[in-house]
Amino acid sequence: MAPFNALYNRRCHSPIGWFEPDEAKLYGTDLVKEALEKRYHAESSHVLDFSTIHLDESLGYEEDPVAIVSRQDCQLRSKRISAIKFQWRGQPIEKKTWESDEDMQSR
Repeated sequence: MAPFNALYNRRCHSPIGWFEPDEAKLYGTDLVKEALEKRYHAESSHVLDFSTIHLDESLGYEEDPVAIVSRQDCQLRSKRISAIKFQWRGQPIEKKTWESDEDMQSR
């Protein structure tokens, strides 16, 4: 007698045997379609305008800063950190990021 059967007085079922063959549902494109209909709302800002981006052979690109939008200096206890807000080439105007001055100089 199997140990599980001795303890619980019934046969052990693996996860494979939990459902009858006619009960099992196959998930595929219908699941993805339903999820997209529930969570995604199309916006024009989600579309990338690839005409302004120069792709290399591996279909990658390097973002270059176009303009400095703002500067900010933060004083820690013994260290001063300069941060610069950049507008990047190929990105929408709304997308600007803060980068440290040291990171941008090493670039």
